[in-house]
This record gives sequence, C-alpha cells and structure tokens, in this order.
Amino acid sequence: MISILIPTYNYNVFPLVKEAHLQGEKASIPFEILVYDDCSPNPVGENENINQLTNGSFLKLPKNIGRSAIRNKLARDAKYPNLLFLDADTQIISSQFLKNYLHAIKEDSQIIYGGILYQHNKPNTAEILRWVYGNKREALPVTERNKQPHLRFLTLNFLIKKNVFSIIEFNEQIPNLRHEDTLFALDAKKSGINVSHIDNPVVHLGLESSEVFLRKSEESVDVLHLFLEKNMIDAEEVALTKRAKQLKKMGLSGLFLWFYKFSKNSMKENLLSKKPSLFIFDLYRLGHYLNYKSSNA
Repeated sequence: MISILIPTYNYNVFPLVKEAHLQGEKASIPFEILVYDDCSPNPVGENENINQLTNGSFLKLPKNIGRSAIRNKLARDAKYPNLLFLDADTQIISSQFLKNYLHAIKEDSQIIYGGILYQHNKPNTAEILRWVYGNKREALPVTERNKQPHLRFLTLNFLIKKNVFSIIEFNEQIPNLRHEDTLFALDAKKSGINVSHIDNPVVHLGLESSEVFLRKSEESVDVLHLFLEKNMIDAEEVALTKRAKQLKKMGLSGLFLWFYKFSKNSMKENLLSKKPSLFIFDLYRLGHYLNYKSSNA
C-alpha cells in the first residue's frame, strides 16, 4: 500500500502522474496519487485530468504555503503507510520504478532514496551550470551516496514510512529559499532515523538558467546563517559552513573575503560561461557566505 505524493507549481505534471498510475495498476496493490498545486499563478489545465484517473487526485491550494508546508500537507492527507515523494519536474525512466521501491521496503526501513539523473546531452549554454552541478554533485552512484547517506539525500525522489514522517516532517518555520532537504535529512540523523540508498533514479527535467541557479545558490547560502543562528544545524555538518569555520580558526576569513570581492565579477563570468568550474563555484559560494556574515554582523 503506497501513497504517491507530488507537489507542483506552474508545471505540467500529468505525464509523470500517468506513468506512476500505470505502474501502480500493474503492481496490483492499493495505491493513491495525490498532486497538490501550490496556488500557481499560471495553472496548467492538463493537470485537472489527474482527477479522471482511478485513485488520482489533483487539488489547487487557495494560497501559496511553500515547499515544506505543502509536503507536510500531502503526507498528512495520505491514507497509506508508505509515502513516495516525487518532484513535479522529474521523469520516471524505469518500467520497474514503483516495484523497485516496493521490493526495497523492509520491516526496519525508514527512508529510502532512489537517486537522480540528468540528461546525457549537454544543454544550451544558458543552462550549463545547473547541468554540470547536477551531474557532478547530485547524480551519484549508490556506492558514493552510501558514504554520507544523510547528506547525499534529496527530496525529489524518496520513500518514507508515514509513521516515521510524523516524527520529523519538514520544518515550516524556515524561509522558502532552499535547503529544506538538508534540514530534513539532518533532523532525521539527529532523530536516529536511517536513510538507505537504492539504484532507482528519476531524471531531473527542470534545468534552470545559470543566472537563476546562481541567484538561488546565493539565497540558499544566506539561509545557512539562519540555520546556524537558530541552532538548527551545526557548522560541522555542512561542507560550506565547515570551511568557513576553518578559515576563521586560521585567521584567514578577512583575506579570503578580500579575494572574493576582488574576484567576484571574474568568477561570475566563468560561472555563466559555457565551461563553468565547480571549483570556482565553491569559492564563489564560500565568499558569498563570508560577505553576508560580515555585512550583517
């Protein structure tokens, strides 16, 4: 028995739902598919077809509640003990996708993450940074993900027991600016909830432009300050905050901040080019973190 839960916003999720529905029927198990639209300003009419599917339900929320709250609402409204979360901009590529998750469920299973892939063909230059980052940092094999099971977890494709979800849920007090998956995974770790990884990926279709991805990366860095101030995370738990702490300990924060301000424009030029460097991306994010901290001290 499984509830497939998909939050969406300004996106045609019907092709994803059709494939999930087909696999649910073939599995011959009780299932439901709940799709909640977070009050999209430009709703996709085709999503209404979900209500015509057996066990399918599409609901447009009357107001925007954000990524964390909509996932919590989906989980609370779900009627089955196993919850499968999928992001709207993903594509199921295996005909055994649902069965793979069902076979992976054990008595002691708590969270199961299936993984992510990106398209093989290089996209246009305007979207290259997100594609490079996704392929190098997110589309990792199970062996790599298992080395850091909580930190390698993403919320776009995972199964969780409903009774486990009720223990942690997504934190609705944080800004709607990314890192809800990081906080969710670290909360799970603190609660002693295990994350197991399997080879059952979906393809991430929603490539953002490099400019948008860079802006969102800056916003996600800013949110880390809030997490630290409110003791939601420890600086040692996230690579970026750990590096910043090490620089401060060595007395090099000021020097690195000077380097960042001097090199910011050239680094940004590289990141928006057709050959962005993830090494420069890491330096840029670290500099942005230190600059934000000094500006708001």
